[in-house]
Amino acid sequence: MTNSIDEIRDTDMMFVIGSNTTEAHPIIAMEMKRARQRGAKLVVADPRKIWLAEMADLHLQLKPGTDVWLLSAMANVIISENLYDQAFIEKHTTDFDHVVEKVKSYTPEEAEKITGVPAEDIRTAARWYATTKHAGIYYTLGITEHTHGTDNVYCLANLVLMTGHLGVKSAGMNPLRGQNNVQGANDAGATPVYYPGYQKVTDVSVKSKFETAWGVGLSAHDGLNLNEMMKEMAKGNLKAVYVMGEDIVISEPNVTKVETGLNRCEFVVCQEIFHNETTRFADVILPGACFAEKDGVFTNSDRRIQRVRKAVDPPGKARPDWRILCDIARTSGYAMPNYLSTEEVFAEFASLTPQIKGISYQRLEATPAGLQWPCPDENHPGTPTLHLDGPMVGTAPFQAVDYRPSAELPDNDYPLVLSTGRTLYHYNSATQTRRDAGPATKQRGNFIEINLRDAKRLGIQHGNRVEVASRRGTICAEAWISPRVRVGCIWMPMHFAENRANLLTNDAGDSVTGTGEYKVCAVKVRAVEALPNAPANALLETR
Repeated sequence: MTNSIDEIRDTDMMFVIGSNTTEAHPIIAMEMKRARQRGAKLVVADPRKIWLAEMADLHLQLKPGTDVWLLSAMANVIISENLYDQAFIEKHTTDFDHVVEKVKSYTPEEAEKITGVPAEDIRTAARWYATTKHAGIYYTLGITEHTHGTDNVYCLANLVLMTGHLGVKSAGMNPLRGQNNVQGANDAGATPVYYPGYQKVTDVSVKSKFETAWGVGLSAHDGLNLNEMMKEMAKGNLKAVYVMGEDIVISEPNVTKVETGLNRCEFVVCQEIFHNETTRFADVILPGACFAEKDGVFTNSDRRIQRVRKAVDPPGKARPDWRILCDIARTSGYAMPNYLSTEEVFAEFASLTPQIKGISYQRLEATPAGLQWPCPDENHPGTPTLHLDGPMVGTAPFQAVDYRPSAELPDNDYPLVLSTGRTLYHYNSATQTRRDAGPATKQRGNFIEINLRDAKRLGIQHGNRVEVASRRGTICAEAWISPRVRVGCIWMPMHFAENRANLLTNDAGDSVTGTGEYKVCAVKVRAVEALPNAPANALLETR
């Protein structure tokens, strides 16, 4: 996030796109509700009428996968009506003329034909966003889980830059991280193209620095991203995999291919706190400690590093992950230093990472709310809002992009579009939440939301058990007749191991990030049998 979570409450306009914030990020959603109650405008762009859309001034219910058209049409309005910030553009950006030329053909009227969003609503959203100083963009996986996810992000960045909303309090561009400490994992180098601190693997000077620090030769080539790894594993090209804290048999798209790959691997290691679907394939399971059983730091969505302190001892032979990893490294022949604590590990991390060089356990102990990077030295207070003095890279380039359809569109054989996501009551693969009686009572199994018109056409009633099939697999679920989804679309959560949504989804990946296209795949649905006890208030329960 360019801005801080607590800045949201003071914003005057929120543009939320591809984020079911109230269910997937309920704490951040509380700040949005505060801003809304204070009088801030709210525009929600989402194919579903999520609960946040019911609170919105404007809901742009676009067709799944048409974000580039919607955002480019908003840019068209801002440019054609001279609502852009010329001074900011001239001082802080490059290549604006490329975007001006590119979006000329992306008129609101043409966008309406593609997206299904009325042209006047597109104009209204663009005008509100461009003319409100404290206007923030908030997005998550509904933007990135597409084969053109990077293009979607470029289009959002173009809007921020052309309106001068970068480096402004309660504004900016704010991706909401979907999992606990995923920001911290990326910061620490859990990515195939960066060392810690987003220092490029392909940079010779960076490589040399880490070789000196770690005392070992390092590759100068980017590694495989997760989607690429899964595909290579299915081909039999990976001999071993080490899965830590993730249930890939639930969470990865086209999981039949993932299971094929796991069966082909000669050696599979899982490091986990519970058994899950992936541990069924493991040759070795290493019991890790959960967050309350170890010391360390977490970094949240707004770059805030906070201390985590051990509250209880881990059960049985479970141990903190860092100790397990150190022992694995030593046993494998690497002379891993004999770290005595997580503080020593973090100190090394900070010494090699310019953005957090000024952060230490000592400072975090004295600052319970944490410190936000960049924090380059010990006297720096941290950075709640990025780019206050202009883009940190010097000048920010605009990116002119063309609309590309999703990899798989509906046809006569598979006439509906499936999107997947999360619900309030369960979390990701539900390894933890389905072990508790409360969430399990609220949502006992998988379901689809389907529009009444589609349900009538298919002879499906609320509560029917239905079969959902794609080109990759077939599962059963309960049908919920829902006004939240568009005609021609269905929606399904991804939490349920016995009827996995990701048996259906497409593993076609974004050309830059490799992220799978979870949000658009073609399916067909048919009724199998009636379920007599379907909850009448099912839609209310998902809020």
